[in-house]
Amino acid sequence: MLFTANLLNLFDHTIAHAEIEVVEKRIISIKVIGTEAQGVPYVMPGFVDAHVHIESSMLTPAQFARLAVVHGTVATVSDPHEIGNVLGVAGVEYMIDDSRRVPFKFCFGAPSCVPATTFETAGAVISTKDIRRLLAMKEVGYLAEMMNFPGVLYEDTEVMMKIRLAQAFNKPVDGHAPGLQGTDAKKYISAGISTDHECFTYDEALDKLQLGLDYILIREGSAAKNFEALIPLMADYPNRLMFCSDDKHPDNLVEGHINQLVKRALAKGYPLFSVLRAACLNPVLHYRLNVGLLREGDPADFILVDNLQDFTVLETYVEGERVSQNGVSNIPDLRSPTVNQFDCKFIEAADLEIAAPEAALTLKVIEALDGQLITNLLEVPALIENGCIVADVERDILKIVVVNRYHSAPVAKGFIKNIGLREGAIASSVAHDSHNIIAVGCDDESLVRAINSVIEAQGGVSAVGPKAEEVHLLPLPIAGLMSDVDGYKVAERYTQIDFFVKSELGSKLNSPFMTLSFMGLLVIPSLKMSDLGLFNGQSFHFTKLYF
Repeated sequence: MLFTANLLNLFDHTIAHAEIEVVEKRIISIKVIGTEAQGVPYVMPGFVDAHVHIESSMLTPAQFARLAVVHGTVATVSDPHEIGNVLGVAGVEYMIDDSRRVPFKFCFGAPSCVPATTFETAGAVISTKDIRRLLAMKEVGYLAEMMNFPGVLYEDTEVMMKIRLAQAFNKPVDGHAPGLQGTDAKKYISAGISTDHECFTYDEALDKLQLGLDYILIREGSAAKNFEALIPLMADYPNRLMFCSDDKHPDNLVEGHINQLVKRALAKGYPLFSVLRAACLNPVLHYRLNVGLLREGDPADFILVDNLQDFTVLETYVEGERVSQNGVSNIPDLRSPTVNQFDCKFIEAADLEIAAPEAALTLKVIEALDGQLITNLLEVPALIENGCIVADVERDILKIVVVNRYHSAPVAKGFIKNIGLREGAIASSVAHDSHNIIAVGCDDESLVRAINSVIEAQGGVSAVGPKAEEVHLLPLPIAGLMSDVDGYKVAERYTQIDFFVKSELGSKLNSPFMTLSFMGLLVIPSLKMSDLGLFNGQSFHFTKLYF
């Protein structure tokens, strides 16, 4: 197979008209035949998502790949800790097995923190012994994000053992240290941490780079969006940046992937080869991915784009196989087996009531921030009706609850601002990291209907209209996280529910369900909700609902 195109060489920063010959999945020769030619497509290495939880797309690896290749993505560095929290090592193996069925380059991580904390109920534990077993697998290329940064700082025995295991296998260790700077950041990095995708500000990211962190990942997902804050690093540190999505819902994946970050960076005037280094080269080198970089002898993994202004992906190749052409995926629509762990009873309105003390009180309210995973703690006077603390829709103070999905238990209850519902409720079994059922609503009747819809489906996202009369549901029967149907149909159904939540229920959030899913992520400050109660992510302790 012979290709003729303008070749972008990411190593010597040149563009030349060239012939590329591919035989048996590899590039056997590259012959320069002239200078850059007009009206000819450009060929370059494919894009790599340097950190993503595929489960957050609500798609299996096979379906994720089917959508991603259309945008020029040929590989992902994938942390399977979402399904790991539900099914343990068996969940990680499920992701690996499913990924083998499609022409796409997956590099999975060994989840380092399952469960993420001891302050929530997860479905499984991944032990140090399990980590050793996973790291020995060829499909597992790194130790996934070390969220327990306090454990690193205090040199917890098990935490340090996991890091040393990764080092013994000569595999990188991913970081997760939101807000950590100065002396603590230096100690965290010195323990062997090589990356961080949780920087929210330029100063934080710069501090970590100056302290010796190998790479900062510029994240732009469905909920957390840090591109604008961090892209100025491209001016001075192109060799120490990567692009990632972290968590990307199916509707957003249909629209675009890493290609969108490339276009945005180029539009801001950053040099072409600096941008492509972050999008293509750095992840391959750091994680030692078996992904071709357009050199003789490399696997034939590359993309063709129309020009260097529009950057429209014309074709994507993985090991010489054309996996997409002109916006259409050639990866088949494959079904995946259903695995799950879901064992809780339907709830009733009485389970959601919050009895008020006799004295007037002030609530501790979670303030959700659009485009961020961090939250604030607000102090708000409680609204009391018939002896119970209730949602105050006029002030956008809604009830948030978490239901244990693994066994029947009391419901955890609290309040949240900025979800913005004027009526009804939404619920989801995608709730990082333990993936219990999380829900927000304006009244208990709507909350019950939304939650019970998810329980009946054994996983999913739901939205309920006024007085629980209208119910929308996207079932997620695979671990309560992923769908078992065509990824494009999942995206279409999710788009419909998302539109209903925004247009009919009133949410102003960019991604209501993605934001909701992170309200249970205890390792991101400040105030979050566990299935065991309201949690202060600053002090790392449970806290009372009111003062």
